[in-house]
Amino acid sequence: MAIEVMAEIGIDISNHTSKHLNEFLEKEVNTVITVCGNADAACPTFPGQAAKHHWPLDDPAKAEGNEEEIRAIFRRVLDEIRVKFEVYARQWMATG
Repeated sequence: MAIEVMAEIGIDISNHTSKHLNEFLEKEVNTVITVCGNADAACPTFPGQAAKHHWPLDDPAKAEGNEEEIRAIFRRVLDEIRVKFEVYARQWMATG
């Protein structure tokens, strides 16, 4: 469903995969944004990390209902992410 909803706005995520947190422990990480449930508490602080943000969002993968109701939840969460990211990007550009 995420692939379909992202395609609606022209973004192809069909080849994307989830990555384990350990993949990033040895890399330079400036900003971490967690979005679901206990991710904020479970996410470590990375060496040199400049910022950590938690955007508590519903997990659309846990949505219940018929296909159209679930699709509507995926779209709502996508819209929430877009709004939060646009605000974040404007703040980052202003302080840059």
